[in-house]
Amino acid sequence: MGVTLTDFLNELLSNPVLIVTTLLTLGVILVNGWTDAPNAIATCISTRSIGPRAAIIMAAIFNFLGVLIMTIINKTVAETIYKMVDFGGDPNKALIALCAALVAIVLWATAAWWFGIPTSESHALIAGISGAAIALQRGIKGINFDQWMSVIYGLALSLVLGFLMGWLAVKTVELIFKRVNRTKTFSFFKNAQIVGSAGMAFMHGAQDGQKFMGVFMLGMFLAKGQADVTEFIIPLWLIILCSAVMALGTSIGGYRIIKAVGMDMVKLEKYQGFSADLAGVICLFIASILGLPVSTTHTKTTAIMGVGAAKRISSVNWGVVKEMVGAWILTFPGCGLLGFLMALLFMRIF
Repeated sequence: MGVTLTDFLNELLSNPVLIVTTLLTLGVILVNGWTDAPNAIATCISTRSIGPRAAIIMAAIFNFLGVLIMTIINKTVAETIYKMVDFGGDPNKALIALCAALVAIVLWATAAWWFGIPTSESHALIAGISGAAIALQRGIKGINFDQWMSVIYGLALSLVLGFLMGWLAVKTVELIFKRVNRTKTFSFFKNAQIVGSAGMAFMHGAQDGQKFMGVFMLGMFLAKGQADVTEFIIPLWLIILCSAVMALGTSIGGYRIIKAVGMDMVKLEKYQGFSADLAGVICLFIASILGLPVSTTHTKTTAIMGVGAAKRISSVNWGVVKEMVGAWILTFPGCGLLGFLMALLFMRIF
């Protein structure tokens, strides 16, 4: 089932509930631009391969292309998020729970951004919606565990494969350029890193763009009283809208995350930054083809850890890593509980 822009605008003008749902969903996407999208361009900015403004424009373009192209190839990621929870047969109650989950996600992600910690918006999204579904259904029957297993597989893939691919990528680059004067490679790796960051932005769109569009489609159908839609087509206008809002979030609030990931955790040279981007792109591409919803934050940061550890373990600022891992661990129970409590509050108020 698809929704044209004209139909959406007409419904928006006549349905105040859809206006609220749309604003909340766009708010979550904006916060994703604050906290997740900057990871794609953190390394190329930190090594001064490209300026922040040009990097943000590049990220916006390739986020859009990633959403567009990968959605055409495989929209399984969006479908997994859409089908991950069961809000029950009452679309009104389901919409209240969904709105509560979106508020919880915005609060959680904004707090993480304030402290400069690159938490995973993918996992905040999953946890918040799951917590709200459990509150609505008064038990775990609100969770579709078959879809949740894809999330677990994706988590393992992003953590383990990200680190290993980072280590292998930088070792391979060092081996290939072993006999080349390092000063002669600066220009090459500067350009290569820009390409690598563009690839990361592309894959970020392929992963996170699909996740949030899946939620957007769910909200639209629920606002129209349609709780039983199982198949849908993601329209072009929605791809453009989500990409634009995500780019806006990156432009107004991404520097704190860029600093934490690209500067504080590991001091990277240009060839190391390229290796981290290459590793991240490979991991995210594999996950997208397999239809696994993974965290772009986890993938990129563990790839950077692998690159730093390949030189020596002490190259990684493990204090910063400890803060990040702590935030990652807290995301599922913390945002899930927040989504659960917000849903109970919203259902009591509304």
